[in-house]
Amino acid sequence: MGSIKDKVAIVGMGCTKFGELWDKSIEDLVVDSCYEAIEDAGIEPKDIQAAWYGSRESGFTGAHLARALKTDYTPITRVENFCCGGQDVLRNTCYGVAAGACDIALACGVEKTKDHRGFFGLFIQEPLDRGITEWDIPPASQFGQYATRYFYQYRDYYNWDFEGFKRILAIIDVKNHDNGLLTPKAHLHRKITIDDVLKARIISWPFTLYDACGMSDGGAAAIVTTPEIAKTLRKDYVLVKAQALAVGAAQSTMQPEFDFVHIPENVAAAKAAYKEAGITDPRQEISIAELHDCFSSTELITIEDLEFSPRGRAPEDIEAGRYLLNGEQPINTDGGLKCFGHPLSASGLRMAYEIYKQLQAKVDNPERQVKSPKLGLIHNVGGNVGIHVSAVTILGLPE
Repeated sequence: MGSIKDKVAIVGMGCTKFGELWDKSIEDLVVDSCYEAIEDAGIEPKDIQAAWYGSRESGFTGAHLARALKTDYTPITRVENFCCGGQDVLRNTCYGVAAGACDIALACGVEKTKDHRGFFGLFIQEPLDRGITEWDIPPASQFGQYATRYFYQYRDYYNWDFEGFKRILAIIDVKNHDNGLLTPKAHLHRKITIDDVLKARIISWPFTLYDACGMSDGGAAAIVTTPEIAKTLRKDYVLVKAQALAVGAAQSTMQPEFDFVHIPENVAAAKAAYKEAGITDPRQEISIAELHDCFSSTELITIEDLEFSPRGRAPEDIEAGRYLLNGEQPINTDGGLKCFGHPLSASGLRMAYEIYKQLQAKVDNPERQVKSPKLGLIHNVGGNVGIHVSAVTILGLPE
């Protein structure tokens, strides 16, 4: 299988503010995100030869994108891949350019999760077989299974009681809230403390209210081209070093020995991405990361799945401050899903937007700027236990 490493470049990105955007339509979010990306790239809309559009909640086909941007019969493909939709949109766009099918392409992901005012005005139904009752549980309960098992698995090693384990999750929550406070486009701007997390009401054991991300409206976009064209547009273009996607086939649920302290799809996607990018020590080589923190324990487990921390030792690194904004390996510098928000098909592109700006040293708030990052990683995971979809993208500057 061929590698995409250094074969495509991102030359422009845009991102709307995320939040409860009652005054914004789907088309408004498309225009706001795409035109920021177009202007950032220094091109015109007519230069876009193809587009990929991601949306799970907000209608079918690529017609929203075409209608909003007034494209002239440009080929547009709609992509839906649950919480990995935004990153899969970027992946498809990159492969379209790398394959030579187009020279300049647009990736856009948009969701209206707070209301549904698209062409159809309908809520898109779940893609899973609802006759399989084991899967028919809310996300908080599903991801809570991982948290509960992690607590049980390592309780003796850390001498944890419930509050001791919850303090680890609370450190993650507080970190992401602190980072979100410094991010103008983030949905949630609220300072919280560890005590706030511990005293909040339980939503699904062991999660309290602050362990869950916010669902948001929002959009994000990228302009993708060849490195040769990128050099004519800007000096600080960003190269794609690797892209990987892993989709489960219910293997975990069919294995009695499955431990529920790792997500196999995460591990598979990370290994494929590291191989493609030539990374042998992600703990040392990845400068900065945006991880899918739909719940606090998802970030905790993903830290280990992506080999940033050894198995079972992420709590030690979290307590030591390794993943803070000023730590050795900052994670979710813009607040993550927890505070920036989570419009499903826009999230992966929003994460790419943050890594793109960090690598260029053009973050919207200098207080969030990481010093001289070399490689940035984007991670998403979604779906259900055993049939997760996991995506990993690695970005870097040209040498």
